[in-house]
Amino acid sequence: MNIEMEYFGPPIRDSEDANGSLLMGSELGEDDRDNKERGDSRETGRRSPQRGTPLGETAIAVPSLYNHPYSPVIIINVSGLRFETYESTLSRYPNTLLGNPDKRRRYFRPQTNEYFFDRHRTTFESILYIYQSRGKVKRPEAVPIDVFLREMRFFEMGHELLEEFWIGEGYEKPGETLMPKNETQRRLWELIEYPDSSVAARVIAFVSIAVIVISIVSFCWETVPSSSSPSLDSRSLSNGSLLSPLPEKPETSYLTPFFWIELGCIVWFTIELLLRFASCPSKLTFMASFLNIIDFVAIAPFFVNLMLSDENKSNSSMSFAVLRVLRLVRVFRIFKLSRHSVGLQILGKTFRASVQEFILLIFFMCIALVLFASGMYFAEQGEHNSKFTSIPASFWFVLVTMTTVGYGDLVPLSPQGKIVGSMCALIGVLTLALPVPIIVANFKHFYRQENRLATMRSIGKEDDNYDDS
Repeated sequence: MNIEMEYFGPPIRDSEDANGSLLMGSELGEDDRDNKERGDSRETGRRSPQRGTPLGETAIAVPSLYNHPYSPVIIINVSGLRFETYESTLSRYPNTLLGNPDKRRRYFRPQTNEYFFDRHRTTFESILYIYQSRGKVKRPEAVPIDVFLREMRFFEMGHELLEEFWIGEGYEKPGETLMPKNETQRRLWELIEYPDSSVAARVIAFVSIAVIVISIVSFCWETVPSSSSPSLDSRSLSNGSLLSPLPEKPETSYLTPFFWIELGCIVWFTIELLLRFASCPSKLTFMASFLNIIDFVAIAPFFVNLMLSDENKSNSSMSFAVLRVLRLVRVFRIFKLSRHSVGLQILGKTFRASVQEFILLIFFMCIALVLFASGMYFAEQGEHNSKFTSIPASFWFVLVTMTTVGYGDLVPLSPQGKIVGSMCALIGVLTLALPVPIIVANFKHFYRQENRLATMRSIGKEDDNYDDS
């Protein structure tokens, strides 16, 4: 026995582009068709092709295969906004909430013959477009990133589409984080390397920052000359040269508080470096890291200084010069703060990405340096009291003028020299301004990338807490 069932839905197009289309206003809806059969002469409204069909219009459920949960055409209601799409469109991603019939069955309303979701309506247009475009993720500008990510996670769009979203937003996915395989080694590595992993890791990071600050303050305060005896640096710098010989051999004083402060800081830095080296997953990668090299440079001068100061054989000025250079290397400890500061890390990434711009700036500066130094030398050649005795002697004036510093130790005296100096100042402003927008754009890129990464981590933690609850 053949049973014919009448089809009251909109005409099904054979074109592939019709797959997943919204409920179009050019076609008669169920309420309009019912009004036409009754002879009602009122005008049927045109529905928006982008926003779907508002729920405010009366919808009459027709007992046909059109709205059956397993029919080829599916109606989805998102907070009052109705969308129409094909089963074949949703089945392109069968692991998602909409693509799996078993997962979406609990949202089906038999009273209205549609799937109802109390979710963000504007975001769902982009969610449906992912199925229609076979994986193109486009976030509306009016939708915040956190809202869009929550909706994608609710509809179970998967990690591949989430990665596609972050790439479209300009975020570069970092490489796989290498972790130690041993459980004890892994916990120690997370405790020292990742401050956000636990409360104890935050405490250790805070103590490390405090030790770095104390070490830097002690290093600076140690150079202040006391009333009893001048320090090593004050005596060496009083001769006008960093490498000039000292009047007497410097000896390490074990009675000064600066020595014990330095000793305590070095002990902390050494223990921290040894623990990080022992727990790191790759020894070669650890030794090649810039921050780890800075950590080693920060503690090495102390031990070398102890060995050289205790030698009673070396009295040469060369040994004293090595001591002064090693003491100067201690200032690099300030770069240890970049391990705990996101801002310094962003600044470092900006400098690394702007190497070509800095090279271009130096190239422009060198050209202008030679041109204006030559012009200033020949312009001031007839003046008796002129300090521009040679082209290399004019380099300093051109450099401080182009960088808008202007110390005033070298000034042109002749009118033609002042004209050359004015042109040098104007060209210097333009030269410095050329690469600045590119460097600022790189900084904004890494700053936005870091903010998006923080947003992704916070949303991931919220989702984990939600799953646990």
